[in-house]
Amino acid sequence: MKQVSRSKAPAEDGGLRLDLFLPYRLSALAGRTSRLLSRVYEARFGISIPEWRVIAHVSAHDALSLREVSRLTHLDKATASRAVARLEAHGFLAKRTNPADRRLVELSLTRKGRRLFKEIEPLALAFEAELIGGLSAEDVALLHRLIARLDRRLDEITAETEA
Repeated sequence: MKQVSRSKAPAEDGGLRLDLFLPYRLSALAGRTSRLLSRVYEARFGISIPEWRVIAHVSAHDALSLREVSRLTHLDKATASRAVARLEAHGFLAKRTNPADRRLVELSLTRKGRRLFKEIEPLALAFEAELIGGLSAEDVALLHRLIARLDRRLDEITAETEA
């Protein structure tokens, strides 16, 4: 019996093939990667994907505002806000007023939050190593360069559409 492909044959008119559409493939790959990695930290530490993103970004800075967290994590403000509130309630994050601008609230990791990050960090790095294990060092370097180029291009497109 002939196997039937789930995707349509290439359109003669150059139309959309979702299985080859780069935005879809990137989104699907990112989603699958996040969900698989989240199994590690959700089961063991009880935190969600947005919460992990917040912890990881805040750990890389002395202090961040909610707006900066939202921008860096690529989470909408409501999702970032819920993640921050939950992390604060569990004692992983602390809020303080910015002394230079009292309207701004800064987020930082507590000792408990830093310990959590230090526990998850090696697991995340091991996951990454396993994920790219089938790639050569040259492939990994090329992948990082291409992602950086796509990221810069998205910045350009965003600036053009906001102008």
